[in-house]
Amino acid sequence: MGFRQNLKDANRIVVKVGTSTLTYENGNINLNRIEKLTRVLSDIVNSGKEVALVTSGAVAVGVNKLKLNEKPESIREKQAVASIGQCELMHIYSKFFGEYSHIVGQVLLTRDVVEDDHIRENVCNTFETLLEKKIIPIVNENDTVAIDEIENIVRFGDNDNLSAIVATLVNADLLIILSDIDGFYDSDPRSHEDAKLLSEIEKITPELEECAGGAGSNLGTGGMITKLSAAKTAIKAGVNMVLANGSEPSILLDILDGKEVGTLFISSFEK
Repeated sequence: MGFRQNLKDANRIVVKVGTSTLTYENGNINLNRIEKLTRVLSDIVNSGKEVALVTSGAVAVGVNKLKLNEKPESIREKQAVASIGQCELMHIYSKFFGEYSHIVGQVLLTRDVVEDDHIRENVCNTFETLLEKKIIPIVNENDTVAIDEIENIVRFGDNDNLSAIVATLVNADLLIILSDIDGFYDSDPRSHEDAKLLSEIEKITPELEECAGGAGSNLGTGGMITKLSAAKTAIKAGVNMVLANGSEPSILLDILDGKEVGTLFISSFEK
């Protein structure tokens, strides 16, 4: 339980929300949940903490805005839809955060941020300036340029890995990934009734990777393999990570209160 109590002291927090958290099963935008999420995050900032939000959902929101029946197949069309969706997504976030007197800034990243020292330094400076001014950075992959996520080749993994990279760039104390699953299980809870939720994980072992669908798998349990990959990046960089269910955004307050919800991946610096 000691590790959980340490989360109360987390000052700089990166929160990642996936498409499934932001939309209904029919693909429409879940405004009620986004409104709750912005309220909770605004309150966390009001309490004196710093927050960056990594968001997915640009393609889904673009599909919704254009009233398409399904996601387009070709990369060029997906990227066009993402550009429309990204505008709409930022408009929604800006409107809701504005209701709670908070300003947001958009940060669109591509993979070269990680690989190029000069670009990385510029991005870090941007984040620092935004956070110092109590502006909430809203981060997404630049889907209109990057094809990693859209094509699922390198697979930022619905921004799971991107959120871990952002947490590393800003030297966050805590990364929280909100998903449509309660945490990390020892087997797929959708097909195993006796699947057990793991409360704390100190080391990512080959056995754990096997539970997530195998290290070589791009699918895994509900994208579990990308979440495990994100956890690896985070804990290696000294960032605690919690994977939890985002259907009720107030869970963020429980996590920051040290309550035992979701799965805590313990940073290598904590041990």
